[in-house]
Amino acid sequence: MKIARNPEHIHPPVAPYVHQIEVTGPHRWLTLSGQIGMMVNGTIPEDAAAQLNVALENIKKNLESANMKVQDLTKLVFYLVGEMDASQRKEIIHNFFGGHLPCTTLIYVVALATPALKVEIDAWACKEL
Repeated sequence: MKIARNPEHIHPPVAPYVHQIEVTGPHRWLTLSGQIGMMVNGTIPEDAAAQLNVALENIKKNLESANMKVQDLTKLVFYLVGEMDASQRKEIIHNFFGGHLPCTTLIYVVALATPALKVEIDAWACKEL
């Protein structure tokens, strides 16, 4: 069972996420390496928002290959380089989650593995057996 909570004695979430998710019982866990905004043909869009969309789609494809869905995500860590319009970022993430609220962290970093990369996302998911 997965139980999402926002404890009353902690501030409300400041974006689309939940403060905690407790997992009990038998589950299958999936841990993803950092997913970047690179398409299957090896190209990387220049725009950070486009990279965010591609990285999220790469997460979705990883989930599907493990017979999981976006609703099985429990935690994401977003690493961003440079400026990205906050409202655009929130809209992209909101559209991807489709109402599901995992735990999230957003970190601005100086650089990622290569200068072309502006987005990388770590993800964890679990599904009941």
